[in-house]
Amino acid sequence: MSRKRTGIFFLLVVPVLLVAGTVYAQPVLPQIQIGVAAADDPQEVAVNLQILALLTILSLAPSIIIMTTAFIRVVVVLSFTRSALALQQTPPNQVVIGLALFLTFFIMAPTWQEVNEQALQPYLAGEIGHEEAFSAAAEPVKRFMYRQTRPRDLRLFMQLAEEPRPEELADIPLHVLVPAFVISELKTAFQMGFMLYIPFLVIDMIVASTLMAMGMLMLPPVMISLPFKVMLFVLVDGWNLVVSSIISGFR
Repeated sequence: MSRKRTGIFFLLVVPVLLVAGTVYAQPVLPQIQIGVAAADDPQEVAVNLQILALLTILSLAPSIIIMTTAFIRVVVVLSFTRSALALQQTPPNQVVIGLALFLTFFIMAPTWQEVNEQALQPYLAGEIGHEEAFSAAAEPVKRFMYRQTRPRDLRLFMQLAEEPRPEELADIPLHVLVPAFVISELKTAFQMGFMLYIPFLVIDMIVASTLMAMGMLMLPPVMISLPFKVMLFVLVDGWNLVVSSIISGFR
């Protein structure tokens, strides 16, 4: 019996080992090599630099979208609205940012449509090159930012950059227009946020005065005023008013 068991063991194990040896002998994973080699043609270096520049632009795409669109004003005003209601986590940050993104897409749709028609589609069709496509794409975006930028902010950065007085929009460089646009958007958003705070501040003052007159000094006024703030915001259809005010500010 022992010999039979030994023979069966060899009959079962030996083929498995042979198959396993054959499998492990074959390369399972592809070989990856990373290195620097000499280029035979200068064109190869240019293509590599273009790919590197494209990857850099893609990595900075979120910042570009935030700093050159209506997203700054929208997200700041929505955050002010939530703070004025004294609702720290309602609506959540995901909802606020998501709503700000979709409102930004809605506001920027005409500008992006113009970029698509003037720059992207001609570039994909091979009618224009890289530099022409970039210039054509930057023109509608610069026009949008210029309409929302205060002259005082633009003048500040033109003086800091020691640029001559521009005669037209094409004379304003992007590295000057973008920061001027950002601080202008922040000021406008803070002005809208201040106006949002006024009615809710009045509610807080009324509740605090009432509680003090009743001698209920240990009761936090926020606990009483919060339901009244929410009720007022719902009765006046607050989200509709806030969103319509934001969108009308860009028209």
